Amino acid sequence: MAKGRWWLTEDSRDVTIQAAPERVYALVADLPRMGEWSPECRRVEWLGDSSRPVEGARFIGHNRGGPKGLMKWSRQGRVLVARPGSEFSFVTEEGGRESTEWRYRLEPVGGGTRVTESYKVHWIPAWARILDVPTNRHEELRQAMGHTLAQLKRAAESAVPEGDPR
Repeated sequence: MAKGRWWLTEDSRDVTIQAAPERVYALVADLPRMGEWSPECRRVEWLGDSSRPVEGARFIGHNRGGPKGLMKWSRQGRVLVARPGSEFSFVTEEGGRESTEWRYRLEPVGGGTRVTESYKVHWIPAWARILDVPTNRHEELRQAMGHTLAQLKRAAESAVPEGDPR
């Protein structure tokens, strides 16, 4: 995908982590821990009867970002795909519509896992598009993905549980 242009509505980044796909998946799919990986997400809570990462589970994420981290917002979301060791994705909602889809694909490679994090904007309100221009939201998201993946890598490689095949 083309990179570095503010008007882009999708992108991806990847990293290789020296841990088994199942271990990496367990971290990525534990949405209440997302604030440990993401520089933007502060916390996530399951909604209703949802309490774990299964397809259709609903949650609310609380975020902070923008210039000097002064902007705060919350979004509801829904788990789209929950395939342990392979793929985890969810979509956030804005104004009752699907807004941004986040996807983590996991591939076994050389004793570890290649993790590809991607986002795709389906819809955002006009005011948000206008705000995206001066803040270069695309670049913000690219940097955030890099940070998230680095934090996941650190967590997955630092405390490998006994019996993990790595």
